[in-house]
Amino acid sequence: MLITFKSKAAADLLMYKTHAKPLLDTLGKDVDQGIITAEDMAAAIAALENEIALSKRQPAIDQDDSKDSYGDDLESGKQVSSSARAFPLLEMMRAAQKENTFVMWGV
Repeated sequence: MLITFKSKAAADLLMYKTHAKPLLDTLGKDVDQGIITAEDMAAAIAALENEIALSKRQPAIDQDDSKDSYGDDLESGKQVSSSARAFPLLEMMRAAQKENTFVMWGV
């Protein structure tokens, strides 16, 4: 299932729900529908940046597991980091902050 993030400050962003859920959980938002208001944008950006920094410091767990935290198969050289998955949403949020607007999905 795909989620479309929308903002007046950037082009629409499509992301698989399974990939978006950990990011939105970090922000305390529902994966099916939500909004990050202009007033909440700075705190949301800081929370996402903090989560990315933490994930980069933590060693990989469950090396023997054949799936990552998103349910994707782990094959040599094909694992996508959480920071790489978060980058497009983070960029959209930064653009929205500059234009003092919101980011929404599921509507």
